[in-house]
Amino acid sequence: MKVMQLYNTLTRQKQSFAPIDPSHVRVYACGPTVYGRIHVGNARPIVVFDVLVRVLRRLYDRVTYVRNITDVDDKINERAATNGQSITDLCNETIASFHADTAALGAEPPDVEPRATHHIDEMIAMISLLIDKGHAYVADGHVLFQVSTMDNYGALSKRSIDDMIAGARVEVAPYKRAAEDFVLWKPSVPEQPGWDSPWGRGRPGWHIECSAMAKTYLGELFDIHAGGLDLIFPHHENEIAQSCCAHGTSHMANYWLHNGFVTMNDEKMSKSLGNIITVEEATSRYRPEVVRAALLSAHYRAPLDLSDSTMQDAHNSLDRLYRAAGTAEISDDRVDDEFLACLCDDLNTPAALARLHELARLANKRDQVAAIALKSSAALLGLLRQEGDVWAKGAGSVSGGDDKRLDDTAIDAEIAARNAARTARDFAKADAIRDALADAGIILEDGQDGTSWRRS
Repeated sequence: MKVMQLYNTLTRQKQSFAPIDPSHVRVYACGPTVYGRIHVGNARPIVVFDVLVRVLRRLYDRVTYVRNITDVDDKINERAATNGQSITDLCNETIASFHADTAALGAEPPDVEPRATHHIDEMIAMISLLIDKGHAYVADGHVLFQVSTMDNYGALSKRSIDDMIAGARVEVAPYKRAAEDFVLWKPSVPEQPGWDSPWGRGRPGWHIECSAMAKTYLGELFDIHAGGLDLIFPHHENEIAQSCCAHGTSHMANYWLHNGFVTMNDEKMSKSLGNIITVEEATSRYRPEVVRAALLSAHYRAPLDLSDSTMQDAHNSLDRLYRAAGTAEISDDRVDDEFLACLCDDLNTPAALARLHELARLANKRDQVAAIALKSSAALLGLLRQEGDVWAKGAGSVSGGDDKRLDDTAIDAEIAARNAARTARDFAKADAIRDALADAGIILEDGQDGTSWRRS
């Protein structure tokens, strides 16, 4: 069996992955806070960790993948009020759009997708345990975690308490014993979501939600916890503090994986800059598979610039791979060893994509074994899952959001007119039709079996 090498944020080095129980690998990833559609930056961990789980499923018989939904949060309350809708309606609407967006990107659903509001009892139980063990205290209707009670707080982010306070937007409140202490439970006014608790009607803090849900479905200690780089501090740091102190363990998860940031045309995505691109917008401008390929084009820990040129490169790359794969069928036992070795090396997707192009070069020389390996290997990345002619003609996709593009029937009619012109030896007219189609993004390819076409 191949052994995966994974860069562990906790140790700051690449390590061989050794599951706690080889018969059952357990993975947790932080999911969305459902107050609006996800953007392409949010989509990166969805796609990256989808590939991680696909590879793990190939190496191990049983993998449980948990990705939560945060459906209680002050941002949700604010958005619902702004929209003039109920919190329930906003959450349900946003969850439905999230599922649509992730499906468009070819991400397989997790095994378990817990909603925070369905696990309030587990959160209250964990908070009570932290109070009983002297790691949390009640103050002014709030329950706070006392950071000073955990000796190795900061082990994940490798920051001192002073650095963490300086680098975070720490809420200054008179009821806190120390500035770094963070909220586990807070009171709710009547118009806010709230649940009865030993400390009064209130709602959970963000961090306790993931600790409770991870423990419920994966246990007190599990294999891999994944998320974006921005979650290392404070979210993941605080998850570790809560979980370890509640359960008396030294670790919450053995491996911590974090993906890098996404920029747009070399600028950090920002609401103030107006360059936040939702997945819905991206997949209306480009084919969904192009967006997925672009998200995999850089190593997951590196920054990724999703510029127009990145998207075009991803489109051109898929064009070449689809043409090389031809009519080859996917076979689970024909995944290329070199390709799999790339993914086992800390999910090195750029190297894996390069290997796909090596297989494509062989397939273009009529090597059918290479063509099958190409199609089968690409499937592990969630790519080349369409039939080649479906991809070529762009069925079910839009090109640049242009509603005026030629449909299949119109293109076939133009090809028929060109063929008639060639038969009549009116080559000027035939060339004019070819040029007009090229200008519309339609590439003609003449062969022994006639003329085929694809979208550029």
